[in-house]
Amino acid sequence: MVPGPIGVFDSGYGGLTILRQIRELMPQYDYLYLGDNARAPYGIRSFDVVYEFTIQAVRKLFQMGCHLVILGCNTASAKALRTIQQKDLPQLDPQRRVLGVIRPTAECVGQITQTRHVGIMATPGTIRSHTYRMEIAKLYPDIKVTGEACPMWVPLVENHEADSPGADYFVQKHIENLMYRDPKIDSVILGCTHYPLLLDKIRQFMPSQVTVIPQGDYVAHSLQDYLRRHPEMEARLTRGASVSYYTTEHPVTFNENASFFLKSAVQAQRIVLES
Repeated sequence: MVPGPIGVFDSGYGGLTILRQIRELMPQYDYLYLGDNARAPYGIRSFDVVYEFTIQAVRKLFQMGCHLVILGCNTASAKALRTIQQKDLPQLDPQRRVLGVIRPTAECVGQITQTRHVGIMATPGTIRSHTYRMEIAKLYPDIKVTGEACPMWVPLVENHEADSPGADYFVQKHIENLMYRDPKIDSVILGCTHYPLLLDKIRQFMPSQVTVIPQGDYVAHSLQDYLRRHPEMEARLTRGASVSYYTTEHPVTFNENASFFLKSAVQAQRIVLES
């Protein structure tokens, strides 16, 4: 068994916010980021298509030496993770692991909410999957979950409009929709990895008594805890403090947009995913 990097996969760029938080907490490991940017967004696609694309990416990351892959994408976590864990991993390699971003966020919310009324703001695909509602119900059956689909938030971020006055309307509109449907909400999960780039605007329009929960920090700490509890997996990780970026899109396009998300220069290589 040859040790390898931690793989982080996303349909686009949002998973870079997860990668950034993980690297800040655990900089010692090597990381490999794969963005399926040529086929993004996943949020509008069916369960079957998202699963097909995601398992292609997971196989590629395994081939590139990753023993542990994080789906830094809520849509992939909602629509593909369970099938991959239950059906594919036993056949591909029972010793490898694929983890998502939804469960760690669901776990934390029980300690945050006081009213036991929680909001989820996410893409239409993630909201329609009801995955957050189901995961929270397993852990905290007493919590009432209300979801709000925010279809314009990802385009705002990816078109570098997150700080523009035009973003105010769409951010305020969806927050008001959510709070109107359940005024008792005291905690809101940002169920999309793009949304941290809208965080200042979200906090501007969110009622002051509501706690906003971005995913990255909770996912990073959950991964750290996972590696602490699974030393056999931790031993399979290389420690060179490096990160490599791969994209299914043209590298120049990826480099420009990824640098916006990470606030630092990125040099990616193009990769082809096959069925």
